Amino acid sequence: MAPDTDPAALPQDADIRDALELDSLDFLTYVQTLSESSGCRIEEDDYPAFATIAGGADFLAVHAT
Repeated sequence: MAPDTDPAALPQDADIRDALELDSLDFLTYVQTLSESSGCRIEEDDYPAFATIAGGADFLAVHAT
């Protein structure tokens, strides 16, 4: 993650990978952490939904148990 970035200040529609300078492994870790925390299985086909905070929140609101 970019050291001078405040994740709480990100716009809901900002591309997380660009804003936080995440590489592929960082993004995978992010999605896996959300999956474990929410109890929601997130498939690789679902990853594009997590490109933004709003998209991830919407996905989890519909799919989380």
